[in-house]
Amino acid sequence: MSETEKKGWFARFRSRGTPASETPQSAEPPKSTEPPQPAEPPQSAEPLQSAASEIENQAETSISPPPSESPGEVPDSRTGADVETDGAIEKKGWLGRLRDGLSKSAKKVTESITELFTESIPGIFTKKKLDQATLNELEDVLIQADLGVSVAARLIAKLGKERFGKEVTDEEVREAFAEDIAEILQPVAQPLTIDVAHKPHVVLVIGVNGSGKTTTIAKLAHLYKGEGRKVMLAAGDTFRAAAVEQLKVWGERAGVPVVAKQTGADAAGLAYEALEKARAERCDVLLIDTAGRLHNKTNLMEELAKIVRVIRKLDASAPHSCLLVLDATVGQNAHAQVETFKAMSPVDALVVTKLDGSAKGGVLVALAEKFKLPVVAVGVGEGIDDLQPFEARAFARSLMGLPA
Repeated sequence: MSETEKKGWFARFRSRGTPASETPQSAEPPKSTEPPQPAEPPQSAEPLQSAASEIENQAETSISPPPSESPGEVPDSRTGADVETDGAIEKKGWLGRLRDGLSKSAKKVTESITELFTESIPGIFTKKKLDQATLNELEDVLIQADLGVSVAARLIAKLGKERFGKEVTDEEVREAFAEDIAEILQPVAQPLTIDVAHKPHVVLVIGVNGSGKTTTIAKLAHLYKGEGRKVMLAAGDTFRAAAVEQLKVWGERAGVPVVAKQTGADAAGLAYEALEKARAERCDVLLIDTAGRLHNKTNLMEELAKIVRVIRKLDASAPHSCLLVLDATVGQNAHAQVETFKAMSPVDALVVTKLDGSAKGGVLVALAEKFKLPVVAVGVGEGIDDLQPFEARAFARSLMGLPA
């Protein structure tokens, strides 16, 4: 795509009307620092060597040191949620980015609810008596928004109990749903707690291909470093071409070292050596990346169990946290992923990504209601700041198209 095509319409219109003598000579936009997203090749399912021989025979592990930091240099974390004001980029707050990220999901819900309370004349809204037919229609809306049958039935039952036979507006219905959704989400809205008794606190990050594990790890590293913690990354996705380089790029942006080996190296052996180095350097947190794998491939899932066995040779309590990264765009298929990964790995928390690219954000509510697993963070963009701890009320109100 040419530079002209990249410009928005108003920018192109403005540039055409600018005299040549007034055209700035340094208008070239900054180059993107976003790391490439390479395709994932088929993963090897060949049996791996024993843990002992793997550790003894591995090639020398490389560590990418954090880049030297100068006062004026910060990671480029701009996303489409930024707004331009007087030539400067003004960063939206997290709640604004969350609301924007959930806009597709919110639009799907709010437009359907609003249609039930709209007169034949567009834009004219009215109160409507909440009868059984209206409740049935509202239940269909919630199910189609990926909140799931169980959650939809629960919300409709409570709304009917409190408002049946009364006249209500669409906004009153959305307010009631938001309050009840926040009640479902509040118990699972728990930030990942780093146990200072462990040096390091080991976090194993797992998920299917393309769920966003690598970028999630880098964003978590950025968060923890911002809290003043010493962080190390382990590039355990040794199967995917360029995955190691991708994590190194993200590690540089987050300003943390990355323990890595060549593509094809054994992931369990790498995790073992990374834990050795993190312990020696008294790191607070070790985040271990893993290869993406389909949740229905038993042999690949068993490799995760092997990683756990190997690192427990050094620390019997590791991993101290196991995060399952879920892509919101998969909708109800996320349930099958959680069930399968829980059967093979010590999953104790969820991270939900790509909420900005999907109208299926309601699935997070269904997951919370069914599995009761903590949701430690949600992602609404590709920038390094676009992953933040999960907030139940803000999410619920944004999902219903209400100010957070």
